[in-house]
Amino acid sequence: MSSVALAGAGCTGIPDGTEPVSGFELNRYLGQWYEIARLDHSFERDLDCVTASYSLRDDGGVRVINRGYNLAEQEWNEAEGRAYFIDDENIGRLKVSFFGPFYGGYNVLELDDDYQWALVSGPNRDYLWILSRTPVMESAVEERLRQRAAELNFPTDELIDVVQDQTCPER
Repeated sequence: MSSVALAGAGCTGIPDGTEPVSGFELNRYLGQWYEIARLDHSFERDLDCVTASYSLRDDGGVRVINRGYNLAEQEWNEAEGRAYFIDDENIGRLKVSFFGPFYGGYNVLELDDDYQWALVSGPNRDYLWILSRTPVMESAVEERLRQRAAELNFPTDELIDVVQDQTCPER
């Protein structure tokens, strides 16, 4: 989901030694999230102003709209996907697809009690996102999430800071 196109990953796993959050409430997670930082991958390369919007699908799944802006080329890039719970709907672990039958893991590893920020991984340590309900995240919160990701052995020194400021055009 959030920016998790996980193109040909085709893997709905979770990184060894990590656990998805429990007590997950999908209805509270729905809506728009801003990408604050991410590990680099081809399907988001050169994109800033990235958002992920989640809404319910008629089939019980989640509609995912990932949108980012290439500041150099001055153009939007948008992808629509679908996501479904892998097991228990109270566990923050889903599978997401943007490309036909191929699904990738979407694992909520940390989540604010008020659903204002999240730390999300893909099926392995090559995919990581720090998400916020607002374009700017409190620096102490972001630092805590970066530290938590480092404790979970993600390559946090490779995180890309996503531009979410006045250079972003109106959405």
